[in-house]
Amino acid sequence: MDKLRMYFDEMVVYKDLRNSNFFSALSLPSFMRDWLLRRFEDENGQFDMEELVEFIHRFIPKKDEWTAIKGRIVKDNERVKMLTKISLHIDIKTGEASFALPDFGLSEKQTIIEDYVWEACKTELLNGQEVWGMIQLGYRPPDDSVIPKQPGKIRLLSFKNFCPYSIELDFFKDARAQFSIGEWIDIVLGAVDYNADGYKNEEQKLTMLTRLLPFVEKRLNLIELAPKGTGKSYLFGRVSRYGWLSSGGVMSRAKLFYDIARSREGLIASNDFVTLDEVQTISFTDVDEMRAVLKGYMENGVYTVGNHENTADAGVILCGNISKETMENEGTTNMFQELPTVFHESALIERFHGFIKGWNIPRMNDDLKICGWALNSEYFCSIMHELREDTVYRTIVDRLIHVPEGADTRDTEAVKRIATAYLKLLFPHVRKPEDISLKDFNRYCLQRAYKMRSIIKMQLEILDDEYTGRDMPHFTLNEVGK
Repeated sequence: MDKLRMYFDEMVVYKDLRNSNFFSALSLPSFMRDWLLRRFEDENGQFDMEELVEFIHRFIPKKDEWTAIKGRIVKDNERVKMLTKISLHIDIKTGEASFALPDFGLSEKQTIIEDYVWEACKTELLNGQEVWGMIQLGYRPPDDSVIPKQPGKIRLLSFKNFCPYSIELDFFKDARAQFSIGEWIDIVLGAVDYNADGYKNEEQKLTMLTRLLPFVEKRLNLIELAPKGTGKSYLFGRVSRYGWLSSGGVMSRAKLFYDIARSREGLIASNDFVTLDEVQTISFTDVDEMRAVLKGYMENGVYTVGNHENTADAGVILCGNISKETMENEGTTNMFQELPTVFHESALIERFHGFIKGWNIPRMNDDLKICGWALNSEYFCSIMHELREDTVYRTIVDRLIHVPEGADTRDTEAVKRIATAYLKLLFPHVRKPEDISLKDFNRYCLQRAYKMRSIIKMQLEILDDEYTGRDMPHFTLNEVGK
């Protein structure tokens, strides 16, 4: 991987997930692990274990250590630094800024961001609803001498963004142009912790990378059914800090969209994608209510809860397991029959853009774990997050794909949206239609998008007679310049 290090320089780290249990024992997400590796590794991929462990113990506390930390802040009046996720809250009535630490259960009612700290940190704090960074906490004791009485609160003293460098998309695009498509597919696999040599063929690799499409494209809604042990939970839940994985349990409209009682936005508003994993085991508090808000949101990105209306860009991904018998009869069997009742309506299923054949992904084994130089996961996921905002790729797709007359609007949008995501992921260096051959675009973008949508279409026919005979449009390619 000398070529990778040559063109991506400091954004490459040495990952050894096959032989080292050190990071897995710490249960750190990939983006946190690679941030640490980039900080402590030397040019040969070696790091001082004691130094790294000391940093982790000092600045990355476990959830069960929070009570002790709170005691140090409140009772001992210590100033404590920690690397964690912080979310902001601004009280409209009082104008007071506060924060929450979601991973430790500290709510905004118990905290304060004083004006001088806000002025110093607001630029970095306002990068998103939830941001990762190095924070310093202190305590403001209660004051009974003022009216109204001032309660004690944990206060933010400083904040430094988790990402220690600026993301330069042009640099990334120029570097990508130095690699063939085969080399790039292997590089992307390594960036998300997988060893390309562990896959039997390109189809297995590309099916695996299909899981990354919602990382780069806004409001891309997918369904994946796969056998157990293919790594769904890991990729959607441990690789990127911009997504959310919910496994089993109860899901409410308040948690997913908006909590009226707390006047608080849900998961959809603060993430690039929300994955409902082990979807067969998820129960919904109100099926009709959830179905209605999902249909509206997945159609146009707008959701309404009570008198509250908002827009968001998160994709919705359903992940579940599938039996061998169902896999072998995909053309005649209702593959969604084991999904929760909320997803048994054809009008909702139609709003999912595509289907991932998870059975084309091998079961996780040691040969699939990265061991070598690879793109830093934290850097690569930040790049994918930034690519969501780049509208040039959709313009290119609109130019390249010819839509036949009478094509169903949802089919067209689904194919174009998936093709755009593939273009961003596999050919991010493309800046205009002429930069990619029609052969490559057809093979890696259009045809894959078409097949993903076709499975949804086929399942709709099985679910609802109304969809019988509604064939997929026959998309073709436009010659560039015509």
